[in-house]
Amino acid sequence: MKKFRPRRTMLYVPTHVERYMEKARTLDADSIIFDFQESVPPDHKETGRQLLRQELLKSTDYQHSELVVRINPLDSEWADDDLKAIADLDIDAVLLPHIESKDELLNAIETIDKSLHKKVDIMVNIASPLGVLHAEEICGASERLVAVIMGTTNLANGLKINQTPDRIGLLTSLSIVILAARAFKKCIIDGPHFDLKSVEACEFSCRQARDLGYDGKAVVHPIQLDYTNDAFTPKQADIAKARAIIDAIEKANQEGRSVAVIDDRLIEPSLREWAERVICLYNRVTELGQGELLGAVR
Repeated sequence: MKKFRPRRTMLYVPTHVERYMEKARTLDADSIIFDFQESVPPDHKETGRQLLRQELLKSTDYQHSELVVRINPLDSEWADDDLKAIADLDIDAVLLPHIESKDELLNAIETIDKSLHKKVDIMVNIASPLGVLHAEEICGASERLVAVIMGTTNLANGLKINQTPDRIGLLTSLSIVILAARAFKKCIIDGPHFDLKSVEACEFSCRQARDLGYDGKAVVHPIQLDYTNDAFTPKQADIAKARAIIDAIEKANQEGRSVAVIDDRLIEPSLREWAERVICLYNRVTELGQGELLGAVR
């Protein structure tokens, strides 16, 4: 059994703005992604590295948040300095942008392991049509890969589609990548919503991603955290249903049956995994229990 880590919200924080990193210490984000890449202009890359070192060497207290650093692409002029800057920092994971193949990921992991003083978890952005088409080989490339985060804006640009509130042009790609992620038991995160004024549109995309099966959503502004966390947190009705399923299956097993019945509906044994996952996530979020999940779903 592996410990389950919720990633309902993964907040991108530009590293060249000190007050953003300080503010992140107080926020209810499951993961903080300190960004060296897209949100940091070229002339501010070194400032971002210095400020991140200053912040994390001072203290790594970001409450319950997982600490992730997104570096620049390894073939860019900034990557070597990015890796030097984080080599001795106490972080949980490195996020690789714009990964498009198995070989690219494996080579990146090898480079990171040579540069850092400890082995950390690896995450990737899938943000291009080629990345989507290669999602299966990327997700199956290494046990070190723990999470895939969609780059939906870059993906939409690559697909040459207009982004609409229902995101219909992205649904095929979102579905392909979640199939690959689930096949290899990887955490899968939807891309961010950039229209900060439209709460309704952001809430819709959160619930759409949840109903597609995504674990959480990338966030670009703290104002989005409350309703994004809420969208991916099990409700009391979900917990009651999950507990009823577990109780019914256990009773059926005691009576020599593999299938239970609740309100005239057949409950197959496979639903127990869903029920345990819901309870586990709820426990971890509300700190009601240890929250270890049977089935090792990350």
